This record gives sequence, C-alpha cells and structure tokens, in this order.
Amino acid sequence: MQKPCVICNIIKGIEFSCIVYENNDCIAFLDKRPLFTGHTLLAPKVHIETIADLSTELNCKLFSITRKLSIAVQNGTGSQGTFIAINNKVSQSIPHLHIHIVPRTKGDGLRGFFWPRKKYSGESEMDEIKEKIRQAL
Repeated sequence: MQKPCVICNIIKGIEFSCIVYENNDCIAFLDKRPLFTGHTLLAPKVHIETIADLSTELNCKLFSITRKLSIAVQNGTGSQGTFIAINNKVSQSIPHLHIHIVPRTKGDGLRGFFWPRKKYSGESEMDEIKEKIRQAL
C-alpha cells in the first residue's frame, strides 16, 4: 500500500505545516527540515508528481508565484539571493511536484547541492547533444 502524500495531507489540513502563501492553485509552506531558515516549498494543490505532468496553464501560475516567493524569501530573511530547485524523479523525496526556494548568502556553507562539472570534448559533442535535444522538442 502506498503511503499518503505528505503535501496532499498538508493541503487537506491533515498534517501541520507553517503556510506562507496559498491561493486556489498552489500552496507554499516552510520546509520542516530547512537548509536555511526561510527555506520554502511551493506546490500545486492538484496532485502532480513531476514537472512533465504540469499543464501549461498551471506552469505559468506556479512560476509566477515562484518569482514572488523568491523575492519575498530574500527580503524576509535578509539573504542576498535565493536558490530555486525542483527534484524531478531522482532525489524527489515526496512524489508531489514541489519547488524549493532557499535563501542564500555568499559564504553560507551550502555544499552538496552542487554537482561535479565536466567539459564537453569539443564543439562537435556540443552540437550532437544540442541536436538530440532539439529533436526531442
């Protein structure tokens, strides 16, 4: 049996959460285990597991609120900026689409969110990958 969705339970009022923002389409609340004070999660009220399942209409609404919350989290916490992230399947601890809005300050010590980087072997490899992505579009 599948566990009940934590975010759906927050939306229904079954599970406690400190709600920062709410409208008909989405809800934003403080992460219970924040990277930094003010770490906020924004989720659609409709149970959607991944960004691929998100309608264009809801996408526009959700990212409009993401923008507003990013500004509010930065100003409300006195941070220098924000880090906005979505885990999509891999590392997605809750199977309900949610956006992390994390306050950031230079030198805050956040590590582990950044992955090892590597260079392309050259322009031909970049062109090959570019074309594969364009074809998928």
